[in-house]
Amino acid sequence: MAKITFITQDDENIVLEADSGSVMALAVENGVSGIDGDCGGVCSCATCHVHVNPDHVNQTGEASEIEKDMLELDDNANEYSRLCCQIEISEKLDGLILTVAN
Repeated sequence: MAKITFITQDDENIVLEADSGSVMALAVENGVSGIDGDCGGVCSCATCHVHVNPDHVNQTGEASEIEKDMLELDDNANEYSRLCCQIEISEKLDGLILTVAN
């Protein structure tokens, strides 16, 4: 089981737990503000853009080339940007902190 914290643009901390699926699906299912997942998780819209806490970058791994291409279109992208539809939940994500970018 992984406990993941989302920090919204309104500075609300939302802590959710799951053991499988994508981080985007977890956020959408629980109404995390700013995570829309318009494309359904196929990495084609960037409506699930998050910034990974710098201390947790190793937990999420590196973005794929397709993900990096999508992030280039987002003005709020930085070196900690990820599309959370591309982050699969596992125990290694326990304690992960993500800030909603959109």
